[in-house]
Amino acid sequence: MHDCIVKLLKNHDEESLECLCRLLSTIGKDLDFEKAKPRMDQYFNQMEKIIKERKTSSRIRFMLQDVIDLRRNNWVPRRGDQGPKTIEQIHKEAEMEEHREQIKVQQQLLSKKDGRGVGLGPRSGPHTPGPRGSQGPDEGWNTVPISTKNRPIDTTRLSKITKVQSAITKLCLYQNDLSQIHGSKYRIVFIIVFVSLSLRSSSSRERGDRFERRDERGPDRLDRNRPTITKGSFSREKEERGGEREHRAPEMVRRVASMTDERERDRERAKEREREREREREEPAPTPPPAPSKPALSPEELEKKSTAIIEEYLHINDMKEALQCVSELNCASLLSVFVQTGIESTLERSTIAREHMGLLLHQLVKAGTLSTQQYYKGLLEVLEVAEDMAIDIPHIWVYLAELIVPMLHEGGISMGSLFREVAKPLAPIGKAGDLLAHILGLLCKGMSHKKVGTVWREAGLSWKDFLPEDKDVNKFVTEKGVEYTLGEECGKGSSSKKSLSTEEISKQLDQLLQDKANNQRIFDWVEANLDEQQAASNAFVRVLMTSVCQAAIICENPYKVDTKEISQRAKLLQRYVKDEQKELQALYALQSLMVQMEQPPNLLRMFFDVLYDEDVIKEEGFYKWESSKDPAEQQGKGVALKSVTAFFTWLREAEDESDNS
Repeated sequence: MHDCIVKLLKNHDEESLECLCRLLSTIGKDLDFEKAKPRMDQYFNQMEKIIKERKTSSRIRFMLQDVIDLRRNNWVPRRGDQGPKTIEQIHKEAEMEEHREQIKVQQQLLSKKDGRGVGLGPRSGPHTPGPRGSQGPDEGWNTVPISTKNRPIDTTRLSKITKVQSAITKLCLYQNDLSQIHGSKYRIVFIIVFVSLSLRSSSSRERGDRFERRDERGPDRLDRNRPTITKGSFSREKEERGGEREHRAPEMVRRVASMTDERERDRERAKEREREREREREEPAPTPPPAPSKPALSPEELEKKSTAIIEEYLHINDMKEALQCVSELNCASLLSVFVQTGIESTLERSTIAREHMGLLLHQLVKAGTLSTQQYYKGLLEVLEVAEDMAIDIPHIWVYLAELIVPMLHEGGISMGSLFREVAKPLAPIGKAGDLLAHILGLLCKGMSHKKVGTVWREAGLSWKDFLPEDKDVNKFVTEKGVEYTLGEECGKGSSSKKSLSTEEISKQLDQLLQDKANNQRIFDWVEANLDEQQAASNAFVRVLMTSVCQAAIICENPYKVDTKEISQRAKLLQRYVKDEQKELQALYALQSLMVQMEQPPNLLRMFFDVLYDEDVIKEEGFYKWESSKDPAEQQGKGVALKSVTAFFTWLREAEDESDNS
């Protein structure tokens, strides 16, 4: 869910932000617990930033603000979930609405029949006519008496008022016929159309002259920005008196009266659009202007973007996404800023954060996105002030070693080149030896002391180059426990191998596989941390098989097996799965993994296929597992056997064909 939220926030398009709002409204309460609060704060800070930038539509900004308000209200919605309405409720509401409409129409008809006004609404009071648009007392409108004293009478309006009254009188004569029309909505439309047609027929001559004058100008010369002139004395009074609000014919009457003109205008617009399309077909399409080149980022802008990428990477640990983001910066000549920002921002964080940052820098160098020169430049910027930083960060040399060690993995930088470059700012102040000793100590956790010493000597490195002249090399080497660099097997080299628990081995292997460590690096780790007896044990084979198979599962619906991953790890498995007994233990581990995953369909069959194809498990190993009756290994065995029936059928048929040939 956190991955989804980050990706939706990053997209910044309105569809993604709308999905984000709905997702957080649904699951935000479950995610917003104490441990995850820093992450949630980050998401909501980003949402507030999007609102302040005002680059999205107001609808999306309001949705984001609603989610922010929901969190501030402890995820309690302002209105409870009322659920969908029943059919019965909908029918009742429709009946009540129709009943209200009928009452309104009857009041309107009665008011007209009694001659109490020319509007469609009832009078506002017993003696005082309400202003145009005023409603009955139930609607909450205040009636304002209008004084007619000293107000001049516009004689041009009298004839029109007479026409409206005449139309309403005719309408009242049809009251009996009108009552037979079912449904209040139809009666209202009938009233509007009736009054409209009466007005239009009485003023058609006046409009005729105006239409003729407009037609002489031609449809193409119509001024579309000019406001539409509504027919009749009401619109003329509105223009003459600057929009004075009088209670005359309602808005719906004017709309019905102008329908014909609106259709004419629509036809003219359609013709004009058609003419424009024809011209576009005839004219050659203009060449689009070249896209403007993306301006280079300033160091300040790059630092901000780098911080955002690093924070996202450390939260979700998505290496692929981080590599793509750095590549999209298109600032290869300034990536030292990214290196410096990454090191400084993780120095005081956890060991895991520093290891992950070091792995990201290693992968950037391996992919060619980050040049060795840019890596050195960013690293040296930090090393030059490291001694001053040590006042506030006493363990800074250990922390720097954790950040640098991943770069020595395959595809990174060679030990000789890296150590000589690191020593340049530190040797003059006597700190190069300390940092290198910490780096070597961490390397020995991933490979044997003997191998680390061999790499040191093959690189042509000497402690004299990294220590002050007055420093005793032998004393320093003994104090730091790096005698293996001199070709002498350190006493701690073999005796320091403490027996790791199954959980610890599993955790370390999972991490190595997650970091995409190559097989040699895993061999080195096993050699450095496990003695021969432990590396040859059934427990280690089961742990190794479980870790490799877990790393090869593609979590889709349905689950699939990443055959390339198994192919890459085939040699790793073959080294430790040496005989039928170890093959049986490996298949028991796979069976147990399927039980933990609740027996996903076809997954075990896919694993059997690829393990057979890569020669990790041979025919004898599969048959031994099939016929095994070990009581301790019966959980899930029946379901597992049934799921691979086709595999064993194929295996036997293939053997028969081989024998016949």
